[in-house]
Amino acid sequence: MKALDRYWRFIATALAFTAFGICGLGFSLIVFPLAWLWPHGASKQRIIAAIIHAFFRALVAVLVAVRVMKLDVRGADALDRKSKRAAIVVANHPTWLDVMVLLSLTPRACCVVKSAHWGNPFFWGVMRAAEYVSNADPVELVDAGARQLARGYTMIIFPEGTRSPARDRLHAFSRGFAHMALQSGAPILPVLMNCDPPVFTKGMRWHDIPERAFHMRVNVLDAVGADTLAAAGDPPALAARTLTHALEAHITQHLIDHGFLKA
Repeated sequence: MKALDRYWRFIATALAFTAFGICGLGFSLIVFPLAWLWPHGASKQRIIAAIIHAFFRALVAVLVAVRVMKLDVRGADALDRKSKRAAIVVANHPTWLDVMVLLSLTPRACCVVKSAHWGNPFFWGVMRAAEYVSNADPVELVDAGARQLARGYTMIIFPEGTRSPARDRLHAFSRGFAHMALQSGAPILPVLMNCDPPVFTKGMRWHDIPERAFHMRVNVLDAVGADTLAAAGDPPALAARTLTHALEAHITQHLIDHGFLKA
């Protein structure tokens, strides 16, 4: 039975990610050209964000329904900030699936995307149509992120810059989110991500199927203000460094407290 279950999850995973790639390519070939023709930029971005959110919500629902994954989320209401100020989501990044899950939970989202992904033939059009932000230029990253926050979009940032190097270690956080928070005044939503057993990590391929369905857990912590973690009156560079170190320690300690990392 275990072998049959694993074989089924392999087939289901292959089908899900084939559909993911085909839909991504279709969006890039169809939605992106149409988006260029749409006369109203603000409504265009809202529509694209809604399509992406609905697509990932459906994909996550399918993966759960076919028993490929389990999903537990705490504090999801904080990600739907219709009546609140847009926030900066700062999350650890153990698996590639973190992006998919957070987009499925966040109706009005904009992501910071690694510059290497902008040439991806399946998703280059989607990222441009959604006006996602590249991390290629640190100054433009901060300015573009602040503009998206002002428009009411939650910014999703993985400050490690790439997936975590190991199950019990994090990369050092980069300071882009800190500069963005200090410039915009937006609150920061720390988010804890965990996947057990690990899948789609830095050293794994999509077909490395675990012995059992993987369990994704998402814990959204209370929002924190940049002014509570960085001293008032500090120069911007020092304030950003202080804020980055403080939030990295904050997230790391909560990952340990929740059993997602070992002390």
